[in-house]
Amino acid sequence: MGNSYPKKLNERIYLIDGFDMGETERTGTYVIDEEYLTIVETGPSPSVKYVKSGLEALGFSLDQLKYIIVTHIHLDHAGGAGLLLEECPNAQVVVHPKGARHLAEPERLRAGAKAVYGTKFEEFFDPIIPIPTERMIIKNDGDLLKIGETCILKFFDTPGHANHHFSIYDPISNGVFTGDTVGVRYEQLAADGVNFFLPSTSPNQFNPAAMQKAIVLFASMDLQYIYYGHFGMTDTPEEALSQVSMWLNIFISEAEAVFSEEKGHEELATRLGKLVKEHLRNQGIPENHHVFRLIQLDLAVSAMGLMDYLIKREQE
Repeated sequence: MGNSYPKKLNERIYLIDGFDMGETERTGTYVIDEEYLTIVETGPSPSVKYVKSGLEALGFSLDQLKYIIVTHIHLDHAGGAGLLLEECPNAQVVVHPKGARHLAEPERLRAGAKAVYGTKFEEFFDPIIPIPTERMIIKNDGDLLKIGETCILKFFDTPGHANHHFSIYDPISNGVFTGDTVGVRYEQLAADGVNFFLPSTSPNQFNPAAMQKAIVLFASMDLQYIYYGHFGMTDTPEEALSQVSMWLNIFISEAEAVFSEEKGHEELATRLGKLVKEHLRNQGIPENHHVFRLIQLDLAVSAMGLMDYLIKREQE
């Protein structure tokens, strides 16, 4: 399971590394140890074996699992839900109302991921198993889910990264599971004492105003923790949210410059990469740090989403 995972984050929440795309500390699954055992995110199907061995290492059996919550239905977060569900007889999948039909009929999800990942699609995401509608629970904005005597989770509709995205507030830890809606956290830099967060603006439903609204919402909640889909937990939510807000503005202004020059997303990814490198170099991170490979992967996808957004905005 790697050296430090599953990792205990606090009294009742653990983090399992799903080794998404063969990378450590890229995509995680959270385990909430409550009366009704609950996980948040499954990762893609190739991560399911790590989720299962992580649960086993924590002393849980698959038939104890009651709720599998997915923040949104992108395959790196929810692609493995169908596969995992097959082995969890007592579990139900909790999903956003706009995501449910895609989990039941994953063809469009599959096509969308193939367009982005090309020949790597099978290796990263197969198999994608449909989920029967009777095994899904839909949660709208403000809805609740009781998972323990004293623990009632609250759901917030948080588009911006995707229209089918919700975030989940855990009152016991005063923390929110934010999926991708307020960005990604680079655990790889934490060892160097650097807390670093970037927005995730992937195609094709990126909406900067909705993303900023989610940032403002979470900033107003006086949170103790944010739990990221990518990757891990921060106990400095205020700093995290202000970083993401700042970078979101930079992403947009750089994208607008590239767009007005009639250049493409590759050029944008290169420019953003230079800005990020410079920013981190000023914090003592060397240019050959392994985190930059991951950051460049993320920026390539984010640049596609930014250009896609500007093209749509122009057409409107």
